[in-house]
Amino acid sequence: MENAFALTNVGDNQKVEYATYFLKGRSNYWWETAKALEAAEIITWDRFKKMFLDKYFPRYMQTQMEMKFFELKQHNMTVGEYEKKFTEVSRFMGEYVDSEEKRAKRFQQGLKPWLRSRVAAFELTTYAEVVQKAMVIEGKSEQN
Repeated sequence: MENAFALTNVGDNQKVEYATYFLKGRSNYWWETAKALEAAEIITWDRFKKMFLDKYFPRYMQTQMEMKFFELKQHNMTVGEYEKKFTEVSRFMGEYVDSEEKRAKRFQQGLKPWLRSRVAAFELTTYAEVVQKAMVIEGKSEQN
């Protein structure tokens, strides 16, 4: 929804209305009940997101995702496979990857030790640079 809002320039005061229009089935029933319970207050976009995530992405699931994120290592994957998995898991990790440098550092930490040490020598600060350098080093290693 955030991407759609950015594309269509929907104002903050209309985001909840637009987003809830697309709720179907159980999620729509949940929203009708939640809205009735909050009747005295205007539900802001931030409040709606919190309510929605509390319902559909509860704390125990967030904890499971965090564990997967922190346990993620390259192991027997190629850099490309690891990058794909890292992207999949990290999209829910906000504060841990909310800057290029944090994202790059965390990705680098999960690389195979021999690869991590070679990439670390370059002192790269962006995610794209770390991924690209890891792929190049891995490719050269396979050639040898």
